Amino acid sequence: MTDQEPVGLSPKQAWQLIQDDPRAVLVDIRSSMEYLFVGHAKGSVHVPWIDEPDWTVNPHFVTDIRKLLLGGAVCTVDEGCAPVILICRSGKRSLEAGKALLDADFNRVFHVDEGFEGDLDDDHHRSSMNGWRFHGLPWKQC
Repeated sequence: MTDQEPVGLSPKQAWQLIQDDPRAVLVDIRSSMEYLFVGHAKGSVHVPWIDEPDWTVNPHFVTDIRKLLLGGAVCTVDEGCAPVILICRSGKRSLEAGKALLDADFNRVFHVDEGFEGDLDDDHHRSSMNGWRFHGLPWKQC
């Protein structure tokens, strides 16, 4: 296990990285219910880190991310591997999931440090102080 952490990006920095590198993959790691009903960043791929009904860490998470990246086939000598950007509700789960990827020898791992909904405000509301939605970045919901 390494002491490495994924690089934290603000939502706007993450969006810019996605625009600058078409190989970048934005992975929403929230539960299926959050992804579907709260909404998600446009273009994100859903791979839950922890999901219902058991609320345990997905034992296939690293393998699922490897599949997204075609087992490393999206790595080149000149440009390295495609960036993996993780997003959750507030940046806590994505930090943990990013550590798991780094432990599995992924080398370009980022996480949206404000998450999709951001921190709770004084009235216990999200998306009012920070987060992907707060910054007006593209998103949708079912």
